[in-house]
Amino acid sequence: MIPLLPMPMSRGTSAGRGLAPDAGLTLIELLVVLVILGLIATIGGIQVVNYLGRARADTARLQIEDLSSAIDLFRIDIGRPPTPEEGLAALVDQPAQLTTWRGPYLRKRASLADPWARPWIYRSPAGDAPFEIVSLGADGKPGGDGDDRDISSNDRR
Repeated sequence: MIPLLPMPMSRGTSAGRGLAPDAGLTLIELLVVLVILGLIATIGGIQVVNYLGRARADTARLQIEDLSSAIDLFRIDIGRPPTPEEGLAALVDQPAQLTTWRGPYLRKRASLADPWARPWIYRSPAGDAPFEIVSLGADGKPGGDGDDRDISSNDRR
């Protein structure tokens, strides 16, 4: 049998675990690491916000396409697009005076709001077009650039 000898403690170790007293990180090193992590999070966050803004604008364009298709179906059944008084709600709920209504033309009532949770602006007629559907963008105000830009069904025509 081999006798077990105690391990000698080397100078500068902590209770024989092999750790030098200066083996940890200094406060400056921790702050540098936190600053680097903060910069990475900031850059990543900016990219996510930009992507989210573009995604909402793309969603608005797709929803306008769906609404336009629903209005076209309404026009086939009724012979005209919904009036401004009936609004886009006529695509979901039958107006009382319309007997040839065969809707609902939209599956969800939530489609009556744009991606920023504001009601669509509906005009009929709209200049040369029989109707126009508009979202005022992220800021909810007419005009604007980037994510704040207005999105209209007449942009695609």
